[in-house]
Order: sequence, then structure tokens, then C-alpha cells
Amino acid sequence: MGRRIVQLRNIRHVNRKRCHLVSAKGILKSPDADVWHTYWRDPYHLLLLIPWPGFLLLIIAIYGLLNAGFALIYLVGGGIANAQTHDFWDAFFFSVQTLTSIGYGVMYPQTPFANTAAAVEALVGLVGFALVTGLAFARFSQPTARVIFSNFAVITPYNGLPTLMFRVANQRGNQIVEAQIRAYLLRDEVSAEGQFMRRLYPLRLLRSQAPAFALTWTAIHPIDTESPLKGQTAQSLVQLRAQVVISLSGIDETVAQAVHAQYLFHSEEILWNCRLMDIIHETPAGECYIDFTHFHDVVPLQALA
Repeated sequence: MGRRIVQLRNIRHVNRKRCHLVSAKGILKSPDADVWHTYWRDPYHLLLLIPWPGFLLLIIAIYGLLNAGFALIYLVGGGIANAQTHDFWDAFFFSVQTLTSIGYGVMYPQTPFANTAAAVEALVGLVGFALVTGLAFARFSQPTARVIFSNFAVITPYNGLPTLMFRVANQRGNQIVEAQIRAYLLRDEVSAEGQFMRRLYPLRLLRSQAPAFALTWTAIHPIDTESPLKGQTAQSLVQLRAQVVISLSGIDETVAQAVHAQYLFHSEEILWNCRLMDIIHETPAGECYIDFTHFHDVVPLQALA
């Protein structure tokens, strides 16, 4: 089973009278919730979320259209010295020189109309390049966490209690300082009045914070009398369409900005009576190392008997 990443988005299009939802293994969401072009009502976020090839093509298209538009203005008004009459390409490349402030060579404006149009275009060019520079910087500077979660969570005995465990690893060479992991159980419920709802319950972890997260982290939730998982079975979790939602946050030490990552374990990805395979080993010389080739592997407890 592939990894599934849950991305929490702001609610959009609140002025709609009806929002269509689809259910995918217990997740109720809009069919286009994770599609970047659904942000068309919010141009700034759209330009931040659009893939890089699309962003570059959009800039090139706007650049070409602006120059073509001003070229038509110069063709209608004239006043460009040494430009051939009614030659679109002469007017187009004169517009390119004006928009980019390259400086004129053979062609230059010589009438009040042409000078006014060139002044307006120069202003458009200054504002446009400032906006594109800001957008490009904002896209490059967005902090991201390269965090990988184990494909499966397991429920295994630990210190005499059934315990939920899953594993997290930092794929970068730096550290995430003041790291925090939060885990929640999401399940179906029906109230005493017969109202259906999806309820979210926090799962207490033995260690939910770390001063620095550099390599791996095994999160442990004991299923004691206060645990929302108390009394549940693999079958009951499937019936409740239960999911375990994981949220990791911290500060990237390199850029000193907050980063976060989220993941979701479906009930089918919570394996009972299994344990995570050991990935920390010791060499004959007494040195420890981590073998990430078995990061996602689990071992049935029967195989260990």
C-alpha cells in the first residue's frame, strides 16, 4: 500500500450553496480539494501552488501578450523612428526594449503619443518584474519538511500493554528542532439523538516532543484504560472507518522556519500482532548504524515465537 499524505486546506468557496463530497476510505472531501487550479478565486495562492513548469509558462505567456498588446498600440499610433510602417515585429521588439528597459538602439519614440505609450509600458514593466521577483522568491522560500512515515502502524505488546507504534524519519541531513508529534483517532459516531459525525480523539504518546529530530523517531501510544483505542479490534476499526491522523511540526534549523508534515493511517494499514522490524544495528566494532532498507517492514509476532 502506498503512502497517503493528508493535506489540510482552508475552506474555499464558502459562498456556494452546496458542496459535493466524496468518500474515499472514510475521508469525506471535495473531489477537487487537492487540485491546484481550484484556487482560481485566490490568484496569489494559485501562483504559489501551480507547478513550476506551469508557473514559467504562465510568465512567458503574460510577457508575450503584454508585448503583443503594446505592439498593436504602437502600430495604431505610430511615432517610432526607423520602424517599418505597419511592421508588427518591429513594433513588438520595440515593446520588448521598452518593457525590459534594455535601452533603445536604432528605434526610439519620437512623438508625444509614442513617448506616452513607452512611459506607461516602462511603468508596467517595473511593476511586473517586481511582482514576478516576489512570487519567485516566495515559491523558493517556502519551507518544506522531507519527512517519511512508515507505510504501516502496528499494535504490539509493549511493557505489558497493547501499544500502537509507527515510525518517522527525517530525510534531510539537518535537524528539525523543537519537534512535536501529535496523533489522533478519527472515527464514525452516532450521538444519542441519532446524529452522525466524525469524531477526533487525541492519542497520548509516551514521547510527543524532542529537542531535535535528526534520524528516526518511533512514536508509541499505550492502549490503556484512557485510550480511545481501548476495546477496539481490527474488525471494529474497519466498521468505524477509523483512521489515525499524524501531525509533525518543528523548526528547520537551516532556514529557521516552521515546517510540518502530516500523514494518515487507514484502518487497513494498522496491523495487529505485528512489530516494526529493527533498523538500528551494531557492527562488530561496537558502532551503531541505521538500515533504512527495512524502514517500512513489519514482522508478525508469530514469526518471532
